[in-house]
Amino acid sequence: MSDVRQTPSAPDTARRVFSSQALPLAERYAGWLADAGVVRGLIGPREVPRLWDRHLLNCAVLSELLPQESAVADIGSGAGLPGLVLAIARPDLRLTLIEPLLRRTTFLEEVVADLSLGNVEVVRGRADALHGHRAFDVVTSRAVAALPKLLAWSMPLVSPTGALVAMKGSSAAEEVAEAAAALEEMGCAAPSIHVLGRGLLESTTVAVRVAWADPSQVSLPPASRAERSSPRSGSKRTKGRSRKRR
Repeated sequence: MSDVRQTPSAPDTARRVFSSQALPLAERYAGWLADAGVVRGLIGPREVPRLWDRHLLNCAVLSELLPQESAVADIGSGAGLPGLVLAIARPDLRLTLIEPLLRRTTFLEEVVADLSLGNVEVVRGRADALHGHRAFDVVTSRAVAALPKLLAWSMPLVSPTGALVAMKGSSAAEEVAEAAAALEEMGCAAPSIHVLGRGLLESTTVAVRVAWADPSQVSLPPASRAERSSPRSGSKRTKGRSRKRR
């Protein structure tokens, strides 16, 4: 990373969201986004002045929905939003950043090395390539796809007692309604919509959380409703979590 002097200073709110140990790492990551992130086309130059409120803090408050010491997969991680922010804000989490594009995974690996984030693994590939091979307590995403498609990519990675936690916009309720058939077909419980950062951020974060309706009936990858109703579908197949770098 080169000169980061143009990075906006951390606002006072950042000191309420990040611990005193995490804030310097968040500031350094902001420098990466403002510099190499823009140069490499991972973030638009117009986003630099609003990096903190619209991106870093917006992602950090998502940690309110993540259990302690969770294994978390961030699919379509891009420039590391929200995955890298969560890894910085919550060192108890184990993050796997899943991203298919080489230029993005190269950026992610460089940031992880520079910030010495030992709780982060970068995986180059599509989320569906890990179906049946990896399982996580939480699967996160930000602006990756509409909820029906996101369910197909994410839920096969969610452990029986885990959940999808997706950052969404103001149309979250409409997306949930449109995904009703997909939710039922995959055996998901009714989603919950959370508004995070009220009274703290200029722009609140909206997240949709989706868990399994009946964890005892979950197979990974998840069976269809017809398969779940079959007498042969009672066994549960779960892959262990590997920390091996790929």
